[in-house]
Amino acid sequence: MPAVSKGDGMRGLAVFISDIRNCKSKEAEIKRINKELANIRSKFKGDKALDGYSKKKYVCKLLFIFLLGHDIDFGHMEAVNLLSSNKYTEKQIDSMDSVKQSAALCLLRLYKASPDLVPMGEWTARVVHLLNDQHMGVVTAAVSLITCLCKKNPDDFKTCISLAVSRLSRIVSSASTDLQDYTYYFVPAPWLSVKLLRLLQCYPPPEDAAVKGRLVECLETVLNKAQEPPKSKKVQHSNAKNAILFETISLIIHYDSEPNLLVRACNQLGQFLQHRETNLRYLALESMCTLASSEFSHEAVKTHIDTVINALKTERDVSVRQRAADLLYAMCDRSNAKQIVSEMLRYLETADYAIREEIVLKVAILAEKYAVDYSWYVDTILNLIRIAGDYVSEEVWYRVLQIVTNRDDVQGYAAKTVFEALQAPACHENMVKVGGYILGEFGNLIAGDPRSSPPVQFSLLHSKFHLCSVATRALLLSTYIKFINLFPETKATIQAVLRAGSQLRNADVELQQRAVEYLTLSSVASTDVLATVLEEMPPFPERESSILAKLKRKKGPGAGSALDDGRRDPSSNDINGGVEPTPSTVSTPSPSADLLGLRAAPPPAAPPASAGAGNLLVDVFDGPAAQPSLGPTPEEAFLSPGPEDIGPPIPEADELLNKFVCKNNGVLFENQLLQIGVKSEFRQNLGRMYLFYGNKTSVQFQNFSPTVVHPGDLQTQLAVQTKRVAAQVDGGAQVQQVLNIECLRDFLTPPLLSVRFRYGGAPQALTLKLPVTINKFFQPTEMAAQDFFQRWKQLSLPQQEAQKIFKANHPMDAEVTKAKLLGFGSALLDNVDPNPENFVGAGIIQTKALQVGCLLRLEPNAQAQMYRLTLRTSKEPVSRHLCELLAQQF
Repeated sequence: MPAVSKGDGMRGLAVFISDIRNCKSKEAEIKRINKELANIRSKFKGDKALDGYSKKKYVCKLLFIFLLGHDIDFGHMEAVNLLSSNKYTEKQIDSMDSVKQSAALCLLRLYKASPDLVPMGEWTARVVHLLNDQHMGVVTAAVSLITCLCKKNPDDFKTCISLAVSRLSRIVSSASTDLQDYTYYFVPAPWLSVKLLRLLQCYPPPEDAAVKGRLVECLETVLNKAQEPPKSKKVQHSNAKNAILFETISLIIHYDSEPNLLVRACNQLGQFLQHRETNLRYLALESMCTLASSEFSHEAVKTHIDTVINALKTERDVSVRQRAADLLYAMCDRSNAKQIVSEMLRYLETADYAIREEIVLKVAILAEKYAVDYSWYVDTILNLIRIAGDYVSEEVWYRVLQIVTNRDDVQGYAAKTVFEALQAPACHENMVKVGGYILGEFGNLIAGDPRSSPPVQFSLLHSKFHLCSVATRALLLSTYIKFINLFPETKATIQAVLRAGSQLRNADVELQQRAVEYLTLSSVASTDVLATVLEEMPPFPERESSILAKLKRKKGPGAGSALDDGRRDPSSNDINGGVEPTPSTVSTPSPSADLLGLRAAPPPAAPPASAGAGNLLVDVFDGPAAQPSLGPTPEEAFLSPGPEDIGPPIPEADELLNKFVCKNNGVLFENQLLQIGVKSEFRQNLGRMYLFYGNKTSVQFQNFSPTVVHPGDLQTQLAVQTKRVAAQVDGGAQVQQVLNIECLRDFLTPPLLSVRFRYGGAPQALTLKLPVTINKFFQPTEMAAQDFFQRWKQLSLPQQEAQKIFKANHPMDAEVTKAKLLGFGSALLDNVDPNPENFVGAGIIQTKALQVGCLLRLEPNAQAQMYRLTLRTSKEPVSRHLCELLAQQF
C-alpha cells in the first residue's frame, strides 16, 4: 500500500501508516495502534474544538485501523460531521479509496506468493463486497483479486456473479459521459469491463433467471455496439472496443448455451477475417476455431470456408496461416472434407517449413476420419508422402499400413497405387517403406498384370535398395523373404541378393543378421513351413490412433478440446475403429525413428523364422514381440532414485560398457537368471534406447524394477526419460523398456542402470553402466584436406589436444579399425593424411548447450604392434575422455 504523499497535507496519516509497516511483530503493531487510538480518543473528547483538517486526519487513521481488521467503537459522529460539512475539502476523503485499492492489490500479491498465508472464510464476504464500491479503481483491484481467489475456491466466491453482472450492466449501458474519469477514447471503463468478463468465465451461466437475462442483455449490447460506426479514428478507441468485444465472445463461447449469441459472435468474427489489421484476423481465426466445436455455431462457421481458404493461401504472416489451417481442420465434416483436404494438400506444396508437419498430421487425420471411399484415403496419404515426405512421421505411414491390412477391399488398390508411385525417378524413402510393406503383403493381388509381375515388382523395389537408410533396407529384406513365399519364381534371384557379400558381411549387424537368417530360412524350410512362417499379417487390434495423439502433443496442453475426435459429427468414419499396429515377430526400431518419445509402436515388418520351442528366451534382436505398448506420454515416466539408493556397479561393468563404445546393439549383461539386450539409435543430441530384459528361468520374476540413476552432476548433463515396465516377468518371457535420451552438455560418466527383482522369494540386485557415452552424440563431418589441417592448427593449444601411445590389444586389421572408427561416430576422411596407413576423422559432438568440434588421427605401427592416437577438440575434458574411450577399442 503506498503511503499518502505529503502533498495531500496529511503528514500525520503518512507517518502512522509508515510506523505500522515498520512494526516487527503483531504485538508491536497492536501496541502502536492502541497508542494512536488513545491519542485520537483524547483529541475527540478534549475541550478544544478540532478544525476540519484534524478531524479529517483522525477519521482517516480510524478508517485505516478498521481496514487492518481492528474494531472501532468511536469516531462515528466525527465522520458524519465531516460528510455534512459545507467545505468540500472536509467532505472528500479520497485517500481511503486508494488505501482499499492498494490493500486489494497487496493481498493479491501475497496470495500469489503464498496462498496459505491468506485466510478466507470471514474475509470472503468483505472482498466480494468491494465490487459494490463507488470507486472504480477499488472495483478494478477487487475483480483482479476475486478472479485469482475463485480459481481455488469457486464456491466461496459464487456470490460475486450477480454483483459482477450488475456492475457490467451499468458500465455497458452507460454513455461515455457518465464515467468521464474512467472513459478511454469514448469507451467507458474498458479495463474493468474486460476483467469482469474474465471473472464471469470462471463460472457456468448464472442459475438465477433474472441475473442471466441481465447478462444476456449486456452481451447483446456489446455485440450491437460493435456494429456501430466508430466514435474516433484513433487506434486506441478501436483497441479498447475490440478488447471488450473479444472478451465478450470468449464468455459466449465459454457458456455455449445461447445459440443466438453464438451465431452472432460467429458473424461478427467473420467480418474481422478480412480486416486490414493482422492481429484482428489472427484473433478472429483463433476464436472461430473454438466456435467450430459448438453444435450451435458449427454451421455458421462453415459459411466462411472460402475466406479461410483464401487466408491460408494469401496471408503474409505465418502465424495467421497456421490459425487458418487450424480453423479448416476444426470446421471439417463429411460435407466438406474432400474440399478441405484438397486445399490443404495444395497449400502443403508451398507451406512454411515450420507448419508442414502439423498440416501433414491434420490431413492424415481428416482423410482417415471422413473417408467413405478407402481408395481416396490411400491416394491422400500417398500424396502426402510425395509432396512432403520429410514431414510424414512414422505415425502417418504406420497408420496407412494398419488400415490397408485391416481392409480387404482396399488392398488390391493400395498395391496397384503404390506400385505406380514407386516408378517415379525421385521417390521419397517413406514411399519405399510403404511400398515395401504393401507389396510384400499384397503384391500377389496385382501380379497377374504383366506390367506388375513378380520379377518387375522385385526389380522395382531393389532399384531403390542402395539409396535407402539401414532401417528401410531392413524392411525391404523382409519384403524379399515374403516374395519368396508369394512368388516362388523369384527365389533364386532373391537368394542371390541375400547371399551377396554386401549383405552377409554388412557392417550393420541388423542387416547382416536379417540376410543370414532369411537366406537360411529360404534354403532349409519346406514350402509348408515357409508359408506358415511368412503368412499374411493378421489384422491389427483396435486401438486409439497415434496420429491424433501426436497432434495433441504438438499443439500443447489445452489443445485437446479443439482437436477432439468425433465431437460433433456422429456420422464421421474413423476407419477400422482407430487401430494401432502391434509389432510382428521381428520389429526393428528404425534409426529414423522420432527421438522425442512420440512413437506409439515400432514399425511393422515381416517375420523371420520363429525361435525354436526349446529356446525359452526370445533373442534380444527379435524386438518387443509380445510386449504391449506402454504409451509415450511424459506422465508415465517415473522418477529415478538417487545414487545413494543403489549398490556399486558390478566389477565387469567397465568391460561391458567398452563393448558398446563403437556399436549400438548387443547383449549388455547375461547370467543364469537374466539377459539384458540393448538396441539404441542416436541423432544429433537426441537418442533412444531399447532395453530387453529376458527371464531365462521358468520361475516368474516379482517386483521387477529397472531404474536409471544419474551419479554426481550427470542430471544436469544428460536427461534420460524412462518408461515403466511390468512388475512381473514370466519365466521364459521378455519385457522391453524404452529410454529417451537428451544430451544437455558434455559429460564424462555414464548413467547407471539398477535392476532389482525377486526370484523365488530372494531379492536380486545388480548395477550396470548404461552404454551411453559422449561419442554417441557424434555427427560425422566431411571436410577437405586443406580445411582439416587449417582446423587442426586452430586447435593447437596444449589443453585442446590429448594423445595416447599404446600397445595393440587386438589383431591390427585395417578393415576392423575402419569399422570401429565409423562406429565411434566420426567421419573418415580419405586422402588427407600423407601416410595412407593412417586414419583421419572429423565430427561434432552435439549437445543442447553447445557443439564441440573434434578431429582425430590414428597412426598404427604394425611392425611394433603399437598405436598413436591424437584427438583435438575445443574442450580439454572432451579431448581426454574421447581419447581414453577410443584407445580401449584397439
